[in-house]
Amino acid sequence: MLVLRSIVLFVLAAVAEIGGAWLVWQGVREHRGWIWIGGGVIALGLYGFVATLQPDAHFGRILAAYGGVFVVGSLVWGMVADGFRPDRFDVIGALICLVGVAVIMYAPRG
Repeated sequence: MLVLRSIVLFVLAAVAEIGGAWLVWQGVREHRGWIWIGGGVIALGLYGFVATLQPDAHFGRILAAYGGVFVVGSLVWGMVADGFRPDRFDVIGALICLVGVAVIMYAPRG
């Protein structure tokens, strides 16, 4: 159950962080305005809060593992929001990152 909770929290954190960064990008680069930027800043703040809810108490471990989730989430976000099509090397790299997440977060520790 703790693994499932952790995975859900990683997904929520990715949506908040990547979505927040995308909103800021849209507000600045696509000239959509301060409302978009403000929404992005709020979402980025929520990301920081969600990360604190992880069952593991080690900040470094959580952030290191989340890095892999961020890589995969960014590729998925790009596909959905911007029509990006990853090539096989993007997919291979993303899979390697997920293996890293699994090792860092869920390997048995003595």
